[in-house]
Amino acid sequence: MDPSHLKEPIDVLEDGLSFLRLVEYIGDDWSVVSSARVSFGQGRKTDEEDTRLIRYLMLHDHMSPFEHIVFKFHVSCPMFIRNQWFRHRTWSYNEISRRYTSKNIVFYIPERFRKQDLDNKQGSVFSDEINNDIARNTVKRHGELALTTYNNLLEMGIAREHARMVLPQNMYTEFYATVNLRNLLHFVKLRITPEAQWEIRQYAKAILDILEQTVPISLDAFKEKHGLK
Repeated sequence: MDPSHLKEPIDVLEDGLSFLRLVEYIGDDWSVVSSARVSFGQGRKTDEEDTRLIRYLMLHDHMSPFEHIVFKFHVSCPMFIRNQWFRHRTWSYNEISRRYTSKNIVFYIPERFRKQDLDNKQGSVFSDEINNDIARNTVKRHGELALTTYNNLLEMGIAREHARMVLPQNMYTEFYATVNLRNLLHFVKLRITPEAQWEIRQYAKAILDILEQTVPISLDAFKEKHGLK
């Protein structure tokens, strides 16, 4: 399947630098049905019966049929989000290498900064107490200094793989990521919750938008099961 409108990049963080793009996908809701019923030597029945089967499989954690739908994404995100993303080891990844190229180095600077959440040691909350202009300028100056330092090291003859150590975690990276629907839904389940970091939640929401257009019945069953409606 190759619906061209789904392959347009989504500006996830609304900064003109981030994106999530669906490169291609294989299968649809009915692929789940065919994969499940092959056990009985059967295939599709009526839309109503097939929908009921998908909901039953999702509700009762019979998830292997959902592995027969596969998505490939092209992602641009800050390094600190990539670090979280790559913890999902059921995906397959290929990433831009700063050992090979020093081009297109750009940095993520949020419009609004967050303060530490006192109730969640690893979380954060938006706050009007923060001067976002000062915070943005501070991060911008840091990025400029880091990039200048990096370029100076290259001019000294330092290898790219060594010079990159001075580049900060808000540097953008790009990667291709391929995953089946079962593990993609697991990613969404973990990364859409309020406890997840705000930035990666925006990528999870973008993925939900794509799933709404590609596997709407499976997604509806997933949302009902996990209270996301």
